[in-house]
Formats: sequence, structure tokens, C-alpha cells
Amino acid sequence: MDKIKKLAKILSESTRAVFFGGAGMSTESGIPDFRSANGIYNQRLNQKFRPEEIVTHTFFMNCPADFYEFYRTRIVYLDAKPNAGHIALAELERRNILSAVVTQNIDGLHQAAGSKTVYELHGSVRRSFCVKCGENYDIHYIVENKPIPYCAKCGGLVRPDVVLYEESLDEQVLKAAIKAISAADTLIVGGTSLVVYPAAGLVDYFNGEYLIIINKSETHADREAELIIRENIGETLSKAVELIGR
Repeated sequence: MDKIKKLAKILSESTRAVFFGGAGMSTESGIPDFRSANGIYNQRLNQKFRPEEIVTHTFFMNCPADFYEFYRTRIVYLDAKPNAGHIALAELERRNILSAVVTQNIDGLHQAAGSKTVYELHGSVRRSFCVKCGENYDIHYIVENKPIPYCAKCGGLVRPDVVLYEESLDEQVLKAAIKAISAADTLIVGGTSLVVYPAAGLVDYFNGEYLIIINKSETHADREAELIIRENIGETLSKAVELIGR
């Protein structure tokens, strides 16, 4: 059976499917993959710092101006739009096939596509807050207030609501993601090499019938998968939804 037809058949029989995605989900929207051969982590920003150093909690606190210069130019992509994969997942949720999206991405494109139940393991660039008083701001506040955004209410440092290196994942988000994956009848893993922990370990909580991998490269979960597809996520999911019908 054609792999996309098999994917469509599995999804048509699912009522609690969960999508677990990574950076590869958003590359089709023009957002670079941090860890690919041409990704951000393999690019030298300057001679002083490596990109992976810049996105640490320590660097943010010690060098906020340098952090924000990098953040605005290499992390935030305000013009990015949901691709066919994001739209397909939102449609699967609307049809009561997909129960949740668990994402390692911080771009907010799942919500922009219409998905309602989204667990953002690493936060979102769309949100920011004052570290002193907790006042909330949107992404435009950080983009427009250069070089360092300070709180209009108390003067404290405003930071993006994203999980930096050296920081822990939000416990409530993590628990909700684990609950969704544990209850899933089908788990689709897409656009992630499953090397970033603790997020990658969430796949181990899946006890359902069908594990599906949609990824260009191998993952440690391949040996457990019912179906492996090495094609673009957007095109794959979109075609599968079309085959399911309305």
C-alpha cells in the first residue's frame, strides 16, 4: 500500500491522534532548522560567540544587547506563514481525529493555522514578559524596543517567553503533553531527529497502536514505527487529509 494512503487509513480510524513535531515542521514556512547542516547552529554569527552560547540563560542575563541582536535577526520570523502541514493538522483537529499538537517549535504557526490544543514545550516568540513585575508583552514590543526592551510599567528587563538553554521546561506544559501522548491511539512524529532532551523522551510515553515517523533522517524511534515516510511533512499531511475526505 502506498505510504500516504496507509497514513490516511490510519488517521481515518483514529480519534485521539497526537502530532509531535520539531524544527522540520517549519522549514517549509521559511524558518531554518537549527540543527541541520545549514542550520543556525552551524553558522558563525561573529568571532566572539557561537549561536548555541547566545541562546543560554547565562548569556541572556550577562549580554542582553547581543542576545537581542541575534534573537531579532535569527530567531524571529514575523513574515512566516503556516504551511500545508500546519493547515492539515488544524483540519485533523477540526474533524476530531487529532487531539493535540506537541511542538518543540517557538514560532506559533500551529495556532496561526487554526490548531486549538497546542502544547509548546519550548515556549513561543509570540509572548514576552517582564522578569521583574511579570507584565505581559507581545513580540512586537521586543522587535521595536532596541537594543534592550525594558518594561514600560516598572523598568524591568523584558524577555521572550521561550525556554533557553540551562532552563527547565514548563512543568504544566510538560505534564499536559505527556498526558496527551499517553492517551493517544496514534502518534505522528514529524520534523524532529529526536535528539533534544527532555522533549525527545516524550515519545516513550506513547502506548497506542500506531507510531508514524515523517522525517528526512533516521530517528531512534524508527525501529518501533508502524510507518516511516521520508518526504516533506507539509505535502505528506496535506495529501493524507485529502484522501480521508470530509
